Amino acid sequence: MSSTPHIKIEGNSKFQIGEIRNNTVHYEFEKIKTYLNIKGHLLFGKNFKIYKEDEPLLLKLCCYFIQDHLSCAQFGIDTNKGLLLTGPVGCGKTSLMKLLVHLAPHKTNFELIPTRSIVFNFNAKGYDVLEKYNQTQNYCFDDLGVEPTGSHYAKECNVLGEILLSRYELFCNPEPKRKIFTHITTNLNAKELERRYGNRVRSRLRQMFNLISFDESSIDKRK
Repeated sequence: MSSTPHIKIEGNSKFQIGEIRNNTVHYEFEKIKTYLNIKGHLLFGKNFKIYKEDEPLLLKLCCYFIQDHLSCAQFGIDTNKGLLLTGPVGCGKTSLMKLLVHLAPHKTNFELIPTRSIVFNFNAKGYDVLEKYNQTQNYCFDDLGVEPTGSHYAKECNVLGEILLSRYELFCNPEPKRKIFTHITTNLNAKELERRYGNRVRSRLRQMFNLISFDESSIDKRK
């Protein structure tokens, strides 16, 4: 862990997003927003911006990523669970997950993988691909629900459904002192997830994840 996690360095610029008091980082949301805007420009280009209407949701996500347990409890967020981030197409789910992982990587980190890539890999290589996700690494499965049904040698498989069941077992039976986190972004609502993956998976999603949702009227920011 860096001795200065409250100082973010981008090129020749430094951004202080909080202060250390009594060996604890006290983050400031306004300073975090300034840093995230700059980091967003670097990651996604000059058209990136944080929309005012998204700030309440962003605040919740920031509290989770910096593991502010008190604030998360006030928002009804369990820091021992993963994130299920939902919202309309183009509202910014993937961008925020890619961006926020830079906020406090000593506390919250994961590998983001498109679900379509996982299924295409399964189709090419078979069931060994599933074993990769039955490990202790943290993952964010991006765009859950857009992936096709897996098929290897004409044998069909609901690839992400199987992976989520395996991740649930890891969540319930973690190795000593090692929490396992799974995160998801999706355009689907609860009923659509159940139709796609079955009631068995949906019931486990409730136990594994904090549901955080963009407003249904959120604009498509890619237009």
